[in-house]
Amino acid sequence: MRRFRSQRGEGQLGCVFGLVLLLAAIFVAYKMVPIKVKAAELRGEVVDEAKSAGSRTDTQILNTIVNKAQSLALPVTKEDVTISRAATTIHVSVEYTVPVEFPGFTYQWHFKHVAENPIF
Repeated sequence: MRRFRSQRGEGQLGCVFGLVLLLAAIFVAYKMVPIKVKAAELRGEVVDEAKSAGSRTDTQILNTIVNKAQSLALPVTKEDVTISRAATTIHVSVEYTVPVEFPGFTYQWHFKHVAENPIF
């Protein structure tokens, strides 16, 4: 006759560690995804402004980009936007850093959006 031994689990430490890791990932995503979405919206605005450069002045483009950034609550100032025109192209660059607060430290998330288009 065979005897079966009952086996106990090693404990729930692995499960607790996995759960803590999952919660940390959710927290990081909760803090960073909205910023990434806002940055993508601003990038779209930079590209759109570069495309319409033939009918707009540099000041109009600058003001539109800064106003869009302010409406998205991104820390972009006029000094962060660079616009340069050549004979047939425009180059628009926006560079800024968003501080992301985490318990115990602040992550400085750097963004740079660049658009270069021909002027029609």
